[in-house]
Amino acid sequence: MSELLDTAKVRPWTLGPVVLRGSIQWTDPDDVFAERQTAADVLELARLLLEDDADIAIVIGSNHIRATTNDFTFTSKLVDGKFPDYERVLPRGGDKLVVADRQGLREAFSRTAILSNEKYRGIRLALGANLLTLQAHNPEQEEAEEELEVVFEGEGFEVGFNVNYLLDALAAIDGAEVELGLTDANSSCLVRAPGSSAQRYVVMPMRL
Repeated sequence: MSELLDTAKVRPWTLGPVVLRGSIQWTDPDDVFAERQTAADVLELARLLLEDDADIAIVIGSNHIRATTNDFTFTSKLVDGKFPDYERVLPRGGDKLVVADRQGLREAFSRTAILSNEKYRGIRLALGANLLTLQAHNPEQEEAEEELEVVFEGEGFEVGFNVNYLLDALAAIDGAEVELGLTDANSSCLVRAPGSSAQRYVVMPMRL
């Protein structure tokens, strides 16, 4: 028996591994680790599970996955190919930690995004002592700037990200606070609840 199930979503520029906790029983867990489903199938299965609190049995074969409860059976074909080894791209040793109010940061990102480039959606994060400044501009020479109090100690620096990916991560994180783990302007950002490994989202930087 195990109480942990790792799931991960990978797409260009972002990574979202999640650890699900609960009463989980399985055999041959190694066969489960790298199986793949399309995003549409995963969303449909999640919708069905939200409507049913019963236990679910999951069987994974060489080509299909099947989820069964007392009320439904869901079968999906697995996607061909090898799933990326996402553990290798998780940031290690990020020495610049930013802790902020999750909802306040989310709202600040949303306001700043209004004047970002509609195609690239880039915003700049400028860090100083307990202060995060968000900046965006577009080809029409319009600019936006937001300042937010955060918990941050260290040497200030700037880094750019696609704001949509940051908003996706903040929307998925549980809790009142969020932690951004950063290294430098050329390294990815690890987004999670402070000190938690249950939900981790990696966002790659972009040049602005």
